[in-house]
Amino acid sequence: MRALRTSAVVVLAAIAIAACGHKLIAPGDSHTVKVYPDEETYEKIKELKNQSGPMAMFGGIGESIAAKEVDNNTPIRVISSDAEGSQIEITDGPNKGLQGFAPKENVD
Repeated sequence: MRALRTSAVVVLAAIAIAACGHKLIAPGDSHTVKVYPDEETYEKIKELKNQSGPMAMFGGIGESIAAKEVDNNTPIRVISSDAEGSQIEITDGPNKGLQGFAPKENVD
């Protein structure tokens, strides 16, 4: 019985450690990842940047104001996920405690 209990504790600890192993991944040659306040803001900025002319410029300006740049490989906790990305919380570093939205291509 004691061996079974010890095994159960080890398995639960392994699951907990594996669940906390997420990090932010910067695209291409970049050294930072943009973390948006929420998914709605990300969607609005993405839509503006996909338009042409001045609207695309406004999207870039909005992104620089709304999104926080976080270092590559920063450890995170995934709060929830969907097809677009994940609601995250940064667990270490200078931005520890920051919560926001990261696109799926930036979450490992």
